[in-house]
Amino acid sequence: MIFAGITKSSLLDYPGKISIVLYTPGCNFNCFYCHNRAIIEDIDYIVPNKEIEDLLEKRVGLIDAVVVTGGEPTLHYDLIPFLKKVKRMGYLTKLDSNGSSPEIIRKCIEEDVVDYYAIDYKAPKKRYAEIARSEANPEDVITSIQLLIDHQKDFEVRTTVIPQLHLEDLIEMSQELPLIPRYVLNPYRTPQEYLESDEDLIAVPPYPEDTIIQFAQTIKLYQPNVFLPF
Repeated sequence: MIFAGITKSSLLDYPGKISIVLYTPGCNFNCFYCHNRAIIEDIDYIVPNKEIEDLLEKRVGLIDAVVVTGGEPTLHYDLIPFLKKVKRMGYLTKLDSNGSSPEIIRKCIEEDVVDYYAIDYKAPKKRYAEIARSEANPEDVITSIQLLIDHQKDFEVRTTVIPQLHLEDLIEMSQELPLIPRYVLNPYRTPQEYLESDEDLIAVPPYPEDTIIQFAQTIKLYQPNVFLPF
């Protein structure tokens, strides 16, 4: 499998676990606030497979989990075989996805290759194409989430509270989603790399943390399992 980046040890990416994080190149969305833009277009570096294999072998028993993120991992045909290999080594696995490929999420469930999922929900349905662009379809995302609920999988849904989303948008999103076991509201951070055409969007100041806390209190009326990572 192809990876364009690696974090050798993380306490943040798998709840309660120490993880290795692997970044797949390419994405079918084009969110202006993406922090991994360097690996979704004009990729100039691929991590050698041997480096990844050696790291995974050396860290068995020292690291709890392997997180596959992106980019968008479900675009890669060999995702499931790779996850099977990682699980055979004794690691827990986590998959970060934009939820755009429910058929791949279903296959991951059927093959039992993922221990924990994180699905991004970007915007209200009516604004999804505006925020995620690239003909993003929110119904596919909700289908992926519902599959995880129906099969009682461990997962979370994440929303980055960009300044272009207002409280009314967040309420609408909370109502569109089924009841989520863990709904994470991530604060917006200005990305280091972005498209020149998105400069005006990037320049809008982020919400302060106390405002996001206030948003969360309201959203709990619709999604009681809201989590703030700060």
